[in-house]
Amino acid sequence: MGDTRQVDVVVVGLGVGGEEVAGRLAAAGLNVVGIEHTLVGGECPYWGCIPTKIMVRAGSALAEARRIPGLAGTSTVTPDWSPVAKRVRDEATDDWNDKVAVDRFTSKGGTFVRGRAAITGPGRVRVGEQGYEATRAIVLGTGTVAVIPPIDGLAGTPYWTNRDAVEVATLPESLLVLGGGAIGCEFAQVFARFGVQVTIIEGSDRVLAMEEPESSEVAAKVMTADGVRIHTGVRATNVTHDGGFTVTLSDGTSLTGEKLLVATGRAARLQDLGVEHLGLDPKARFVTTDERMRAADGVWAVGDVTGNGNFTHMAMYEADIAVRDILGQGGPGADYRARPRVTFLDPEIGAVGLTEQQARDAGLNVRVGHVPLSSTSRGFIHGPGNEGFIKVVADQERGVLVGATTAGPAGGEMIGALSVAVHAEVPLGTLLSTIWAYPTFHRGIGDALKALA
Repeated sequence: MGDTRQVDVVVVGLGVGGEEVAGRLAAAGLNVVGIEHTLVGGECPYWGCIPTKIMVRAGSALAEARRIPGLAGTSTVTPDWSPVAKRVRDEATDDWNDKVAVDRFTSKGGTFVRGRAAITGPGRVRVGEQGYEATRAIVLGTGTVAVIPPIDGLAGTPYWTNRDAVEVATLPESLLVLGGGAIGCEFAQVFARFGVQVTIIEGSDRVLAMEEPESSEVAAKVMTADGVRIHTGVRATNVTHDGGFTVTLSDGTSLTGEKLLVATGRAARLQDLGVEHLGLDPKARFVTTDERMRAADGVWAVGDVTGNGNFTHMAMYEADIAVRDILGQGGPGADYRARPRVTFLDPEIGAVGLTEQQARDAGLNVRVGHVPLSSTSRGFIHGPGNEGFIKVVADQERGVLVGATTAGPAGGEMIGALSVAVHAEVPLGTLLSTIWAYPTFHRGIGDALKALA
């Protein structure tokens, strides 16, 4: 079976969170082994945040050019996917090569191992014939995989996941999208703006079902304007493939498309890892941790695998907590009251904390302020493309915000101020007396606060 090497820490999975933990612990002088079977950096730099936002940026440029009539003259726009694919391949991902990331880790003193980890017992991990015994910690950062629903006929067909959609060099004529969450909607809008006939199939009664209803309304409106066809409240019951895809829906209708993107959620990458030897459930959707990111005795988990938001910023946040705990440095534990998130549609939809319904379900005495972005001075100035709104959700008893949404051309940036307000529990009186620069999009936050009712 090979020998066993004793080390301080073994990090299983070098996605965003795992890479951060491994690198910082190695830089602190610990003997760290980092194990990754795909690419160091994980989903975000190769198939998630970075390449998809390059795609979104390109689609938004097309949309903005089409808004020139009535604002600044005339325009003729001819979409071309090739520069987008080239930028994703050459600039963002180095053609899906992680040498830079590997070198970044090993330069800090870490040992990198390419392969699949098998946990064989507390503190014990094996890769092939080589075993490792971690005397201080095992850190799980294995991320998530796309959930493929058990739809009759789907298995075995050449469906896409997000990875296939990012790597595509030539766009299809048509695309069916299973799932109207953030991932499905972002891809749908981008591809539609490049001339693909896109259809979304969403089982809930609205897209972006986890966000405010107003967010769903805006998203559906702008995507429809881009040519996306949206079917909500129906589920796929059967899939066939014969040169193209045919999806039968629960209402009896059928839809066809050249390609099929499955974007129906994600689950922790735990199976065949051996986490049962650590007292964890390999069939769990996510790994449960305490506020110090401890999943079991001598085991920490960070990033998407914890289920606390599939976002790079959450992985970095949890990695910092785990590093401090492993090094015995103390500091604040995990606090998820003010988790920020952005759906990168046009308009961007930023959100933090609780939605109005979540706040009411929690038994809070809720007050809500809402302002359409088009009614603000900057929204009026902006003109075409000014769809959006600002909504704040307050706990009347405590006099603080518990959630907010900012949808608009700068929705992802506007949410920053409200994230601070929710996290720090800034009193409403202080927020109402804040001076908001004019004429900015974020000045609408002051208007939404005044509209609290």
